[in-house]
Amino acid sequence: MATLRCTNHTLLGSPTCVARPRRRCPAVVRAAVAVQAEAGPKVSLIRIGTRGSPLALAQAHETREKLKAAHTELAEDGAVEIIIIKTTGDMILDKPLADIGGKGLFTKEIDDALLQGRIDIAVHSMKDVPTYLPEGTILPCNLPREDVRDAFICLNAKTLAELPAGSVVGSASLRRQSQILYKYPSLKVVNFRGNVQTRLRKLKEGDVHATLLALAGLKRLNMAETATSVLSIDEMLPAVAQGAIGIACRSNDDKMMEYLSSLNHEDTRLAVACEREFLSVLDGNCRTPIAAYAYRDNDGNCSFRGLLASPDGSIVYETSRSGTYSFDDMVAIGQDAGHELKAKAGPGFFDGLQ
Repeated sequence: MATLRCTNHTLLGSPTCVARPRRRCPAVVRAAVAVQAEAGPKVSLIRIGTRGSPLALAQAHETREKLKAAHTELAEDGAVEIIIIKTTGDMILDKPLADIGGKGLFTKEIDDALLQGRIDIAVHSMKDVPTYLPEGTILPCNLPREDVRDAFICLNAKTLAELPAGSVVGSASLRRQSQILYKYPSLKVVNFRGNVQTRLRKLKEGDVHATLLALAGLKRLNMAETATSVLSIDEMLPAVAQGAIGIACRSNDDKMMEYLSSLNHEDTRLAVACEREFLSVLDGNCRTPIAAYAYRDNDGNCSFRGLLASPDGSIVYETSRSGTYSFDDMVAIGQDAGHELKAKAGPGFFDGLQ
């Protein structure tokens, strides 16, 4: 994991007089300098890179507001700039994610902009971030995690269990597809991509009977009332790092690291680390339905649940762990749980998902 930091920033726009000195009225000089200073370009101290979806922008704005609240020099207008970057996952919407490359579909172009110095920090939905980070970047900061549960949205049923046999549920997530089919094999699940607003529009137009969305995203968009009901963790185990925002920067950018360390929420960082270790051991990609959830229980310890499934929901492996809520123990929990399910599934299981 990395902590975000900022490279050298040059203060530009200070007017310098290079004309031959001549006598001028002091009041005129002061007025001229004031006009020049006012008109001079404002240079942002931090450039935030983000995708352009309404949810991604909401997360970038949340990051900007937290930075401004924590650092007075960033509170001035223009000090923190948001730069929209289109990713491969945003441009190709007519195919399942697994068919267009798997890992990094929503992060690669943003990572490139970070490494090229076009942005200073990158704001990601952590569930989109591959288990490896590009060399030269670090991800030291997680904002406080939102609700990890999934929302069920339907115009004529209150829960998945109420849907009639043959009903069509739209979801681009193999994790959701497999868990739905495991519990409700009479339902049909189809690929259903697009941002939150696009999927809700398609639902209203009758493309599908129901869909599932991350409750965290709906809350960040102030659209939580859209949910027909909220699925419990027992009904639908969430994606690895669901509800968590991660912020990356260049690994040699001490200033950005300093800014980002002030925003980091340690409980979230540790939970995300645990879940991502589980994913890393399983070498999860967009063809592998994997779910995991680590959290601090009522005793202050870490409780963990993990799941590995076949896309059609015919095979599901589950495991759970508990331990102290500390980085080393939680990384070990995630690794151990991943190795257990990998051994249970056997090599043939993964070969069939390629």
